[in-house]
Amino acid sequence: MSFELDDEYLEIQSEARELAASVETIAAEADASNVIHPGILAALRSSNLGDLMVTEQYGGRFQKIDPLAICVVREALMASSSHLDSLFALQGIGSYAITVGGTDEQRAQWLPRVRAVEVLPALALTEPDAGSDLKAVTTSLVATADGLVLRGTKAFISNAGSAGFYVVFAKEGAGFSTVLVPADAPGISVTPTPELIAPHVLGDVRFDDVRLPEAARLGEPGAGMELVLATLGIFRVSVAGAAVGLAQAALEEAVRHTRTRIQFGRPLARLGPVAQMLADCWTEIEMARLLAYRAASLARTDPGATLQHSSMAKLAASEMASRVVDRCVQMMGRFGLVRDSKIERLYRQARPMRIYEGASEVLRLGIARQLTEDVA
Repeated sequence: MSFELDDEYLEIQSEARELAASVETIAAEADASNVIHPGILAALRSSNLGDLMVTEQYGGRFQKIDPLAICVVREALMASSSHLDSLFALQGIGSYAITVGGTDEQRAQWLPRVRAVEVLPALALTEPDAGSDLKAVTTSLVATADGLVLRGTKAFISNAGSAGFYVVFAKEGAGFSTVLVPADAPGISVTPTPELIAPHVLGDVRFDDVRLPEAARLGEPGAGMELVLATLGIFRVSVAGAAVGLAQAALEEAVRHTRTRIQFGRPLARLGPVAQMLADCWTEIEMARLLAYRAASLARTDPGATLQHSSMAKLAASEMASRVVDRCVQMMGRFGLVRDSKIERLYRQARPMRIYEGASEVLRLGIARQLTEDVA
């Protein structure tokens, strides 16, 4: 078993690092914004990384979406800008249901534009009273003689107000279905989400009797949960990659500081307690990186069957990132408390990772259930 990335992935990693470096001067400004930053969007468009979010048939790089490639890219991008990382990730998260459940017409209409980052997708799952428990959604889809009617409100939706289309998960009868809704469809309204501790492009999306043709369906009626799980199977592990990138960036900030900051006649890095924290941070990052890459490699073959490995990777890496960045702030002392410094931004950005795309507590429940499923 090889624990190293091969040349193909190293080339992808190099592309991502080059893109990350190109936005370093605008990263702080972008990460403080709750609207799409034009400089970040232009940089992503000018790269070829959108190729990773669609299949070869629609201009992509691989025959299938590759979770390991996405994981590697998110690790590099998150180390520079959470805004850039989010824009990149959502190109796939918001469009994957079209890739696996769309018709030929839907794919041909949207996926080439997703690849070129000409259109931004949005995946509308969460509701005001339904988060991790997707079976509690109340947004409804009703089939009529004239087509479909969509009614309800989605909350905390990434890219809301900037997306060109929404992939909406809704209750239909006794099951759940998914529909593709153009953002300019009559009956859609967007309310920006109040600013978060780590700014993000978010909003509530209301669907007031939005009328859609039958052809707006993604997959068969009642197959909505399958499409959502397929999306999670591919993209949940990529959150682990982003968390590793964030933690690595925090450690690099702490290393720079502790090598040059002199206290008690020596660099901080030579003081026992600080040296121990540095060693623990590096070790935890390497462990999480290995787990993330392994889970992503497994997901390439069968993302649905290996979802628990992706959940473990996301759980371990997001929890690790919080611990590591907290230690790094501690090692930097008062310099780690300066508002809008890189380490302070990373500190705020680490916290949401333990909640979105599966809160840690919910992931633990699923992992434990998988482990004990044969127990009476």
